[in-house]
Amino acid sequence: MKTAHNFAIVLVTAPNLKIARALARAALAAKLVACANLIPKLESHYWWQGKLERSNEALILFKTTRSKLGALEKLILTKHPYDTPEFIALPLDSGTPRYLEWIAST
Repeated sequence: MKTAHNFAIVLVTAPNLKIARALARAALAAKLVACANLIPKLESHYWWQGKLERSNEALILFKTTRSKLGALEKLILTKHPYDTPEFIALPLDSGTPRYLEWIAST
């Protein structure tokens, strides 16, 4: 049985849904994630190069194993159009065994 601590949710923002879809497809094709949820029409407010900025983005939630985080990060950094793309991995504290087995099987 897999323990939830072996898994992570990764947050990545993209400038639009088209790029979010391309990043999701690339991660799925490389078998680095079991699932990618795309949340369109996200409004982001942030500091960038000393100025307060606002932009419309799409958020990708990747479900993956911790052992694949390094390869997923490399893929995102290589294919993402931003100079400094968001890549935040959140460890899981719990999850249903069947769902975690499914993530692990990809």
